[in-house]
This record gives sequence, structure tokens and C-alpha cells, in this order.
Amino acid sequence: MKTSIVLFFVCIIQTFNGLAQQPDSVIYIKVDFKKKMQVIENIGSSGCWFSEGIGKYWPTEKKERIAELLFSKQSDENGQPLGIALSAWRFNIGAGTLEQGDKSGIKDFRKRSDSFLNSDGTYDWTKQEGYRFFLQKAKDYGVETLIAFSNSPPVQYTKNGLGFKTEKDYQSNLKADSYIDYARFLTNVTKHFDEVGFHFDYVSPVNEPQWDWSRKYMEADQEGSPWTNDEIFKITKALNDQFETAKLKSKIIIPEAGMLNYLYNGSGKASNQIQQFFGQKSQFYIGNLKHVSKTIAGHSYFTEGNNDELLSTRQHLADTVKKYNIHFWQSEYSMLADGFKEGQKTDRTAMDCALFLSKVIHTDLTVGNATAWQFWNAYEPGSATMNTRYYLIALQPDPDFKNGNFTPTKNLWILGHFSRFVKPGMTRLSTENKTDSKTRSKDKNLLTAAFVDGAGKLVTVAINYGYVAQQVKIERMNTLHAYKKGTRYLTTSDEQVNLQPEKIDALNSQLLLPARSISTIIFE
Repeated sequence: MKTSIVLFFVCIIQTFNGLAQQPDSVIYIKVDFKKKMQVIENIGSSGCWFSEGIGKYWPTEKKERIAELLFSKQSDENGQPLGIALSAWRFNIGAGTLEQGDKSGIKDFRKRSDSFLNSDGTYDWTKQEGYRFFLQKAKDYGVETLIAFSNSPPVQYTKNGLGFKTEKDYQSNLKADSYIDYARFLTNVTKHFDEVGFHFDYVSPVNEPQWDWSRKYMEADQEGSPWTNDEIFKITKALNDQFETAKLKSKIIIPEAGMLNYLYNGSGKASNQIQQFFGQKSQFYIGNLKHVSKTIAGHSYFTEGNNDELLSTRQHLADTVKKYNIHFWQSEYSMLADGFKEGQKTDRTAMDCALFLSKVIHTDLTVGNATAWQFWNAYEPGSATMNTRYYLIALQPDPDFKNGNFTPTKNLWILGHFSRFVKPGMTRLSTENKTDSKTRSKDKNLLTAAFVDGAGKLVTVAINYGYVAQQVKIERMNTLHAYKKGTRYLTTSDEQVNLQPEKIDALNSQLLLPARSISTIIFE
């Protein structure tokens, strides 16, 4: 009897849930071709720390597949993408902590990095073999933008001879008399790679200057150095002069702020960085330097604790960027803070993490008007199914890190919904979501962004953040293009559904978005 009662209620609950999943109206995604926003420059990721072990030691088949997952633009015979076709790759220029071994003070040997600069001042271009493997693969696959960045000056030039700070003073670890030396080092590295066929479009000399990066000896997590605005100005000017002397075409991008609000606000000596570096009356104005990109770079960490913070931070940033007539790059993000938990105390599934990631990307692009978006980190050790907050590909390495296994996460495919299809040169178009219901004008769980290229190819990314399926129809406004072919790429919580392609009717363009899913819809 008890069993019958339980089964009865299970059936009732299943029936109710099934009804709850049905959309109660059609949401119209109105894409306006006349309302053009920013032009996208790139969407990419970084290969920091773990590239060295993988690229140098792991079996060829494994590291080649990892590269394919990140960079490939090809599909299999069924149209299934083989990779996410990143259009930017960030290459870490090491500070030399790997050579120091345990004396480096960095506890995890995998996060120590080589330096091309020898102790006698000569260069060894065979260093960073693993990093160079992935740089080569990025070039081979046609990644459009290569970026070199540095977390710390070479240990030869730091005040304490280490790749991190041991004192909490928020001053750069670079010796006062080594600005030209550090600038010349970055220039020599950039010039060398130019000469061997790898052009770095951008070079970033500082990283997250707001953090003190101070640790006790043998407790450091990684290479790093703080910088004041004054110090950033000095190294940027020195690097600009060295680039000019060497006749390089690379651009300098700064300041890789640790939080977006430091770009327009904050206190301390590394704040209000848009105003400080691009205000023409500022003593630190760099907008007139030939090799400086008219772009401000910042990281989306710690500014997504709730939706209000997510939106207000990026709106304020966009307003300030517009005022100073520059561009904004979101140049580093993973779910470092706990915002991704969204108030939950339990573990988050891979799809929960991926959807939160998609919301941050969406907001950075549509509210912050970012012209580039880059993830940190492409691969790290961890689970592929739960709390996948830090990486696109989960590594299961051997203890010596000379072999191991790997698993693509939902984060990889979610980023691919943007990187695979929203390509450099595309223009974001304004979208508005409306329903045919009189009781609501839009559904807050539906996040949409649209992009168009010069030939009129339309790419719409639609995120259904809610637990109810949504029926949507794309309405194209103010365009003369007659779309005949359409494809939808879908990712859901199902382990097998990742950028899954299906042909759609471009004339009707009505689709069902499953609950907790993301779709990229392409009209040719």
C-alpha cells in the first residue's frame, strides 16, 4: 500500500514538472541591424603554468588533441565542431623561477616558469619548450591574435631576486634602476618571436597591479608583482621607446587590473586607471605613445557576486570607457570568487558553472561593451563534473606532471558558443526580448546577443538560464538580407550535447530553447 502511495505521488510530481517545463509563450528576439554596437577583436584564453609540462612531456596524441579542442575551426562529417576555434592565445613570458627550483619560493613546481634570459645576460630560446608548443599550435590552427604577457620581471631584475614579493608595500618588485633592462628584455623576446614567425600583436608588461603579491618564502602561489600607476607609466614609456628603437609593430596593452572597478574608481596608487592613463591632463597620460593600444584591460574577478553588481560595474565601466574614447578588453576571468555558487552551499555541476560563465561573458559583451574576452585558464588539474570553476579542460596528471589524462568541461563548449562563431571584425547588434504575453515584457532568464559580419552573416547567442524551456523566434529588423540557411548549435547538461549542430528554418526561425541551455543560431 505504501509503495502504491509513493508511486502515485512520484507520478504527480513528474507530471507537474513536465508541465512546468513547457513554455507558456513565444519570446521574440528582436535584432536591429541599424543599432550597431562595438566591433569584436578576439575571444581567447591563456595557457599559463601547465602548458610547460603538457607541451614538453605529454604524449603527442594527448597534447595534439588538447590543441585541437582549443584551436580547431574544423568539424567532423556530421558538422560537429572538433574545437572551439579561439581567436586569441595568451603566452606567458616567464620570470625564471623554474631555474631556481625550490629556491624560487613558489611551492607548486608546476607554477614555476622558465625565462629566456640567462644569468649572464645572454638568451636561450630553447627555454619554455612546452609553452612554445602551444604557441606553435595556435599559429598552425590560424589563431588570429597572439598576446604575450608577463606576471613578473625576470628575477635578475627584481628587488629580492624572486618572482614574487616578500613584503607588503604595494610597490613594484622591479629594481628602480632596471626599468630599461626590463623593457629591453620584453622587446628582445618580442623581436625574437617576430623573427621566427610568431608575431605578438600585443604585449602586456604588468598583471593585476592592485594585489600586493606578497607571500612568505616557500608559500608563494605564482609569479607576480604589484605596480603603482606611476610605475606602470614608467615601464610603459620605457617599453614604448624600446619598441620604437627596435621598429616593432606590436602594441602595448595595460594594466590588466585585478578588478574592473579599479579601472574607473577605487583608492590607492593603482586605481582610476582609465582617467590616469587616458586623461590628457593626467601626469601619467600614455594615449600619445605610438605603441600603446587605445585599450584598457581588466579582469572580471570579484565583480559578479550578484546580478546588481554584475550589471552596475560593467555599466559604469562602459560609460567611462566611452567618455575617454578607448576600448575595453576583459583579459582574464575564471570563477575565482564564490559568485558562481549563486547562494547555494552545495557543489555546483559542470553545467551550473558553465552557465554562470556564459552570463559573465554575456554581460561583459552587452553591458560592458568589451571588444575582447579572454578566459583564464585553458587547463588545470581538477574535476570535469563538479565545481569546474577554474578551467576549460580538466587535467588528471601524474605526480611528476610528465603524463596524465584530460577531460573537456562544459566551460570549454560554453566559451565555444562565442569563440567559435563570433569572430574578429564582427559587429554586435542591439537585441531586445519581448513576448506575446500581456503580463510580461521579457523573461530575465533569457540572455541574448547578436553579431553580424561584413557579408551579413548573423550570429545570435541565446542563453536560457532558467529551469523552464523557452520558445523563441528571431525577428530581424532593418535589414535587406534574405536569409535562407540556418544552423543551431546547442549545449545542454547532457554530457553528449556540446555544440551539437542542427539545421533550422531560416525563414521561420522559431526554436525551442531547453531549460538551462545555450544556443548559437547562425543565419547565412
